[in-house]
Amino acid sequence: MIATNELQDVKKEKILEAAHQRFLHYGYSKTTMNEIAGDLAMSKALLYYYFPDKSQLYIAVMQRISCDYLQNLSSKVNTFNNLQEAFEFQINTQHEFILSNYNFFDFFRLNEQNLPDMIWEIVGQVHQSERDLLVTAIKTEVAKGKIKPVANPNEIVELLLDALHGVRGNTLSYKKTMFPNKEHLDEIRKKRLLLSEIFINGLMH
Repeated sequence: MIATNELQDVKKEKILEAAHQRFLHYGYSKTTMNEIAGDLAMSKALLYYYFPDKSQLYIAVMQRISCDYLQNLSSKVNTFNNLQEAFEFQINTQHEFILSNYNFFDFFRLNEQNLPDMIWEIVGQVHQSERDLLVTAIKTEVAKGKIKPVANPNEIVELLLDALHGVRGNTLSYKKTMFPNKEHLDEIRKKRLLLSEIFINGLMH
């Protein structure tokens, strides 16, 4: 017999999956708790028992998909043949994550000036994992003698990540928002790859 806690965990996981699919296809603003409950053939009262409001459900879904992203990053730490591979992986993986979850992130565009603290905590964890991946790659290349010693790899990587984040598309609308228009994502990815190549060349000379 399945314990009550296990049944609750199963229901919660089904709610998170259904909510993710709704947010993914229609965005946060065009998704209602009624629709999520309907997708699950669940009463709205039961849905609210697990998640008191839509924003808390959204945060729980973001924690779920961010966990997968973080696991992907951590599994690749110290597995690269060179620094270029590490930076290309970070840039391309982030690009694919944003592209595949683009509609989900409309919450950021709608609430950019007033994001909940929990969202910033998740963003901070992602940023830290990206930084750890690249810092380790730099230290590995220094140990191999392939690049010159770096006094403070953390500061160097932080500077580069700030620069990569600052790369923008050629539209005023994007320059004013955290997330670009979808049609500009590939242009931004290519610019970031070029910037990382210039950065790496600087470390090697």
